Amino acid sequence: MNNRSGLNFLDLLFSLGLALLLTHEMDAMTHSEWRILPLTSWLQDQTGMFYFVIMHVPAFALILWLTASTSPTLRWRAQAGIDIFLMVHVGLHTLFSGHPEYHFDGLLSLALIYGAGVFGLLHLMLILAHRPSQNA
Repeated sequence: MNNRSGLNFLDLLFSLGLALLLTHEMDAMTHSEWRILPLTSWLQDQTGMFYFVIMHVPAFALILWLTASTSPTLRWRAQAGIDIFLMVHVGLHTLFSGHPEYHFDGLLSLALIYGAGVFGLLHLMLILAHRPSQNA
């Protein structure tokens, strides 16, 4: 799915989904998401916020490293894994939406969360449909 300029439509779809997730994590700071997550919900606010932010550094580094791999197989697997996470992430937000500290009900928050899930689903469907044969 390359065009003449060398831009890849599938990579664009993936990048949009990942960008929505990363932007959601910025939005999550404004909604104190650490108060909802089992690993950080029991911590005092300043401590919970610190660990919430710090835990994202290795997670983002790993995501960026794997999805930018020069190995087509590793890059494909990493992108497919992120796509699946984007969809699971929607489910997690649905699951936690009843929590008293859950405040992701504004249009921006919902667009970031569900938009990432939609792009993940669309990208995954397309890469599965256009996956090169393993025997080629």
